[in-house]
Amino acid sequence: MHNSHLPKSDVILIVDDDTRIRKILRIALEAKGYFTLEAASKKEAIELIALQSPKLVLLDLQLPDGSGEDLIKEVRQWTEIPVIVLSVINQDEDKIRLLDSGADDYVTKPFSMGELLARMRTALRRIPEDESQSPWHHGNLKIDITNRQILKNNNVVRLTPTEFQLLAFFIKNSGRVLTYEMLIKVIWGDDAQNEMNSLRVHVAQLRKKIEDHPGEPQWLFTEPGIGYRWK
Repeated sequence: MHNSHLPKSDVILIVDDDTRIRKILRIALEAKGYFTLEAASKKEAIELIALQSPKLVLLDLQLPDGSGEDLIKEVRQWTEIPVIVLSVINQDEDKIRLLDSGADDYVTKPFSMGELLARMRTALRRIPEDESQSPWHHGNLKIDITNRQILKNNNVVRLTPTEFQLLAFFIKNSGRVLTYEMLIKVIWGDDAQNEMNSLRVHVAQLRKKIEDHPGEPQWLFTEPGIGYRWK
């Protein structure tokens, strides 16, 4: 465990039973100014999340005392801390299952440190105060970007940070066609590469949460070959 006395706002919890991977991540993250905590098991990770309140969790799915997916489900019962899964999975169905269980994002191994840092910045990012927007309300859907609250049929909808950022950008640019390239740049930064698949998965998840019929969207339309448009 490293730097546990330091400000919680900058603490990243690395959960992986491979000492070598934890060390590589720790050195790279601390070089970027983050403080780190480490856990080698699900039990240890849950204790650290509860006691140290890290700002973000980097989670390997294979743990000696249970799956990373189980850890996410348990932690989601009491905290909205962003969780990025580090995994060898490549199937969209598996990625969607992870997002459904409460993960905020995933990075497929092997990954570059640049890619991971971009994902972390997205997960840690919050809408700046000066970007406050009036609440958007139509039919059974109420979206209050400034207070980060989405209600559908008066039930709270939980969005991952990436989904929330996409939604905020769509609403801010309502009626405009937003290209895939523009969205990828806004969400993952100028250096993002090969994020088309991630964008597709996150938009599908967003539709599933806010649309009555995701296959026949009412709000978030696809402009084939170009991008998306919020009605």
